[in-house]
Amino acid sequence: MKLALAQMKMAKEMERNLQKTLRLIREAAAQGADLIVFPEIQLTLFFPQYPGLDVSDCVLTEDSAAVRAVCETCREAGIFASPNFYLSYGGRRYDTSLLIDRGGRIVGRQAMVHIAQCPCFYEQDYYAPSAEGFQVFDTELGRLGIVVCFDRHYPESMRTEALRGADLILIPTANTSDEPSELFQWEIKIQAFQNSVFAAMCNRVGQEDGMHFSGESIVCGPDGATLALAGGGEELLLCELDLTRARRMRDAKPYTQLRRSECYE
Repeated sequence: MKLALAQMKMAKEMERNLQKTLRLIREAAAQGADLIVFPEIQLTLFFPQYPGLDVSDCVLTEDSAAVRAVCETCREAGIFASPNFYLSYGGRRYDTSLLIDRGGRIVGRQAMVHIAQCPCFYEQDYYAPSAEGFQVFDTELGRLGIVVCFDRHYPESMRTEALRGADLILIPTANTSDEPSELFQWEIKIQAFQNSVFAAMCNRVGQEDGMHFSGESIVCGPDGATLALAGGGEELLLCELDLTRARRMRDAKPYTQLRRSECYE
């Protein structure tokens, strides 16, 4: 399969970000991509850098026109997509990545499980933690998992999805230049190796008040090797993946199968 990471800069206007999203879906499909992944909260500026704002106008539902437009564009282009939205369902608001198939159908939904609360990441002011935990979705491309931004700092997140059979784990994020970029890359590479999975982290770019988003989106193989690495600007990063490699590596080096969970309490 061919994977595309849409490393984006966000504008103030949701409509401009939506139109860029739709354009990137079409561009990725035209370049032969099977799946396109987007950064965290892709339709707005990064409002969680401020505590306690009223951002009701940023909230979507799965029936919102913007979500329907993304689904319809996936159907027209014949491509899977994993966009990340500020989404409301069940009476609460979540930082949520959807999984949309080639037919424009929503076939998966993963909300952030661990919610940060620190300077520039006042996320508990806006997001409820997922009540569904971590999930893995069976698709024609393979078994796909999603770990939303802050969740990746908890090894249990990617491990749980690997134990549930994920071949590829998608990570929408909002990393800044003030954070240790090289360490974050190694964090993904090491977890990909330890869990014998492919991992793809897609970041934002651009300056938004006090935050400068660093880009450097990355795709790693199940051996921890860097397969593709973006720069610091807007970029559509493309990478060919053979997801069967993840399963073969699990069989050849059965790290997860040899776990002794009875010793971990």
